[in-house]
Amino acid sequence: MLALIAFVHSLLEVYMWIFVAGAVFSWLIAFNVVNAGNQLVDMVGKALYLMTEPVLRPIRRVLPAMGGLDLSPLVAIVVILFLRDVVVLNVFQIFDDR
Repeated sequence: MLALIAFVHSLLEVYMWIFVAGAVFSWLIAFNVVNAGNQLVDMVGKALYLMTEPVLRPIRRVLPAMGGLDLSPLVAIVVILFLRDVVVLNVFQIFDDR
């Protein structure tokens, strides 16, 4: 059971960094640092979009419009940090005490 909890903890950590990568990637495209027409850049962008959009879409529906500022990745990262640090580590502590 402890191995499963450690695995879930690691998955949440990786998923958090995918959100960070998606946010940085969107800034790089918005400020024309990378060429969006490049095939590799396009593939990375689509992959990041497909991995993050199922979580970000419901958050965007709830958050009020902030002009051009999208705070949904920040909210998703905070929720993932909460799940990772509070929930998973508390479950780990419960099973570790047995």
